[in-house]
Amino acid sequence: MALTRITLQNFRNHSSSELVDTAHFNLLVGDNGAGKTNVLEALSLLSPGRGLRRANLAELARKTDPSAAAGAFAIGASLIEQGQTSARLGTYTEVERPTRRLVRINGAEASASALSEWHAVSWLTPAMDGLFTDSAGERRRFVDRLTLAVEPAHAKSVSALENALRERNKLLETGGDARWLDAIEAQAAQHGAVVSQNRARLVSELADELSALPPEPFARPILAYRPGGPTDVAGLLAEFARARPRDRAAGRALTGPHRDELEVVMASTGVAAASCSTGEQKAMLIAITLAQGVLASSGRPSVLLLDEVAAHLDPVRRAELFRRLGQGQAQVWMTGTELAPFADIENSAAIWRVSGGTLKRL
Repeated sequence: MALTRITLQNFRNHSSSELVDTAHFNLLVGDNGAGKTNVLEALSLLSPGRGLRRANLAELARKTDPSAAAGAFAIGASLIEQGQTSARLGTYTEVERPTRRLVRINGAEASASALSEWHAVSWLTPAMDGLFTDSAGERRRFVDRLTLAVEPAHAKSVSALENALRERNKLLETGGDARWLDAIEAQAAQHGAVVSQNRARLVSELADELSALPPEPFARPILAYRPGGPTDVAGLLAEFARARPRDRAAGRALTGPHRDELEVVMASTGVAAASCSTGEQKAMLIAITLAQGVLASSGRPSVLLLDEVAAHLDPVRRAELFRRLGQGQAQVWMTGTELAPFADIENSAAIWRVSGGTLKRL
């Protein structure tokens, strides 16, 4: 197991909810709008980043009056390893600073990035169904989240790269000191090389994991990482210096890791994922998520959040999904409007009925 004694205080529509005695499979069942996905979102915030909805912090605190000012929320969970509590993880906001997320680990203040040093959190939601037809930026964020689950320091590198590129853009726009521009480009090249290499390694490892899977019942994808420029420090540094006039005119850097792309094709047909049917795209996305779950659970606790996945699969694919999840090491959280799709695992799962932001253990 990974997480237990989970508490939600004033989060979304949950006033005060607690989940204890969790299991390998954990099911949240209830009507649409009951608060099931809110629990998954809370768990996703026990990792770096903005969670599975990428919501602004001010939107997360529970409001009894829609016109009221932003309040504060708190999420906590105990991390279990080999039957013992290894850490108490928490994230919260304060009324005085509702737009700043705070983190505590074992009662001490910590950074959000430090959460990934304790466990890996991955998720699949209906909002991700359009990943293959969405922007390249969405696919980069997807790859970064998958990478973070196996490379805890990746978030810091991505953040440092983004900050350096923003500073470079400002200097190019204002004609800032050339020596300062040299220094900023050196930082961008250093962090950019780490980001590119982390992404490339993750995609390669995912591709290896996927290559061992059968082509059915989930359509097997073939992944390729396409860098947006040089992937080494020297190459990036030279490219940034060479491209200054062009980038100044464009108002942004046109070459670099921020232009990376993930290419996906269906193995059995060679057709690009963006041109496949919605069912095939969903199957490939599930295959990628399962493969990444194997990588993420190697050597440390791992949590996999699956929102409304089982109901949209036929019985054969649903049974195969449960079989693979059961063989994996990750703790699994799933949502659904009814128990019927989970009949194969119902007897071994921890189940909560969710209604109006309240939880009842079944």
